[in-house]
Amino acid sequence: MGFTFAYRLILVVAVASVLGISLANKDWGSPNSNYTGWGWGWGWGSSKSNHTGQGFNNHPLNETQGSKKIIVGGSENWHFGFNYSNWAVNNAPFYFNDTLVFKYDPPSNTTFPHSVYLFPDRWSYLNCDLKRAKMVANTTEGGGDGFEFVLKRWTPYYFACGERNGFHCKVGSMRFMVMPLFRWHY
Repeated sequence: MGFTFAYRLILVVAVASVLGISLANKDWGSPNSNYTGWGWGWGWGSSKSNHTGQGFNNHPLNETQGSKKIIVGGSENWHFGFNYSNWAVNNAPFYFNDTLVFKYDPPSNTTFPHSVYLFPDRWSYLNCDLKRAKMVANTTEGGGDGFEFVLKRWTPYYFACGERNGFHCKVGSMRFMVMPLFRWHY
């Protein structure tokens, strides 16, 4: 009987957490209000731009209902020397079925090669353990329209460049993580 209560409590907490996270981007203003940002904390309500090209205060929720194609790094694309962790924080939130587009030049005499690896967990990501990671895009797949990766599960996604035996990952710039959220339609 003790396990039954504990399992019910865990289920209630898990459902409440998912619902709370999913409703975090809900517009609580009146229907005639232009206010769509909370104006506090972690970039929300800031003047920084998100992946729609608008600041969070100008982020009408009815325009974010569908899935988006988001170019990783924005106009910087996927290259060495850019901080993708900061980019991910400044462009959050990401949602289920959003598509991350990794654009990078194929290897040549003037460019370093890049790839995209997906790590199975935070530990592998923090240690840039490529033996446990899966290559999802090789050095040539980022050319042209880029390599597309759809966020299909409610799980953290840990990405990094695996070239130069993980050097691009290890110096900390060519890696980032995202956690897609539920998108509620009202």
